[in-house]
Amino acid sequence: MSDVRFYKTLLWLNSLVPVTILGWDAWNHRLGANPIEYFLRATGIMTLVFILATMLITPLRKWFGWNQLIKYRRTVGLFAFFYGLIHFTTYIAFDRSLDLAGTVDDVIQRPFIALGMAALLMMVPLAVTSTNAMIKRMGGKRWQMLHRLIYLSAAAGVVHFWMIVKSDVFYPAIFAAVLLVMLGVRAYFALQGRKTASAKA
Repeated sequence: MSDVRFYKTLLWLNSLVPVTILGWDAWNHRLGANPIEYFLRATGIMTLVFILATMLITPLRKWFGWNQLIKYRRTVGLFAFFYGLIHFTTYIAFDRSLDLAGTVDDVIQRPFIALGMAALLMMVPLAVTSTNAMIKRMGGKRWQMLHRLIYLSAAAGVVHFWMIVKSDVFYPAIFAAVLLVMLGVRAYFALQGRKTASAKA
């Protein structure tokens, strides 16, 4: 148990490193000519990194038998939501200056913003139902079905990133490739599960 606590603490500390560095650089005016855009881009990328890291845990468990990773999936998923929330708050508070009417116009004119918001909204129920109490309350099957929203959220986030960069799609393409692999792995596991169920029947 002490090992789990140690590794969770280590995970927390490392997961907070990016936002700590961003905060330090912002305080010292080291975010370049457009600090808001830089902060938005960095927090958006971190959101995608943590989403894909969360999705990666199940394949690692099934392929390599690293079952202990399940103890850390919740933390990784919550940090994905954490960085997504910072990303959204930065956009609303600093990029749009809390101008709700202007934000609505911006969403209409730039649909990729709506995709980003949709990705974050799909993460809200995942964060809310991440506790053991909610898992017991919902039941394992319903909880698992709900948490498949992470795939839609990841897809919306990747498309959101792709539409932002427009021409230089190198980094969005990397995220898209990783996501496609994760979806392929998910489909493979689902197919294997059906074959096993049919064989037992």
